[in-house]
Amino acid sequence: MISGTGALLRRNQDRDALLGALDAMAPGNGLAVVEETESGRREPPGRSLADAIRERGGAVQKFDAPREGAFAAWIEQRARERSIALGPGAARELATRLGGFVREGDVERRHQGRMAVTELEKLALRHPDGTPVTAEAVRELVAEAVPGTIWGFVDAVGMRQRARALELLERLLPATPAPVLLAVLHRRLRELIEIGDRLDRGETPGSLVRSMRLQPFRAETLARQARGWTADELDRALVALLELDAQVKGVGGRASTDARDRLAFDLWITDRVAPG
Repeated sequence: MISGTGALLRRNQDRDALLGALDAMAPGNGLAVVEETESGRREPPGRSLADAIRERGGAVQKFDAPREGAFAAWIEQRARERSIALGPGAARELATRLGGFVREGDVERRHQGRMAVTELEKLALRHPDGTPVTAEAVRELVAEAVPGTIWGFVDAVGMRQRARALELLERLLPATPAPVLLAVLHRRLRELIEIGDRLDRGETPGSLVRSMRLQPFRAETLARQARGWTADELDRALVALLELDAQVKGVGGRASTDARDRLAFDLWITDRVAPG
């Protein structure tokens, strides 16, 4: 199995050598080329290699990472392939606990399928007599592994959803550097301040598409968030965020630990994000 073939296809001599290797493969042997692509991409990343594989009788197949409701159906299919009986709601519960219903596009999904199959096989060991795995069993035996999403976090802050923001922050902090979170929060607050000012001067979400070069959906989303804040609330949130930044970076000799940073983020969300 090989991956990362893009570098082997840039120069003609490298591409010819790779295709020649396909022709030199001994009978009875096989080669799997695995490449990751962005969601929604229709064509394979190396079109010339894909065409060469087809011409030699090979197969080129796309495997989409299942998202939202499709993940539960995907789990049911994997269970049927392994003769594992699932009771009502078991697949959906497993999909939920592994983050299958997180919608944001920045979520890491590469290992969700592997985790789901591993958990299915573990659950089957507890049901050797073939009785269906229940949703209750999934809740008892499968630990939550819902991935964090920075996009979802800043949207929750923008919508002033305190509980949702704190929930997503809890998942993000162990794996995401605090300065990264501060940077995206700072950008969102500045966007909301500018958009709030434009809306006050008579612009509409539709006009923001042209004046700020935003996609229509993003313009509508940011406009809806900006309407939930007053200009004074955004200013105070931004000033408090600068204080939080100084705390995290230890400016002026301030002591900074993971516990202190977590508490500081929690207090900022509670004091400045929650609606008054």
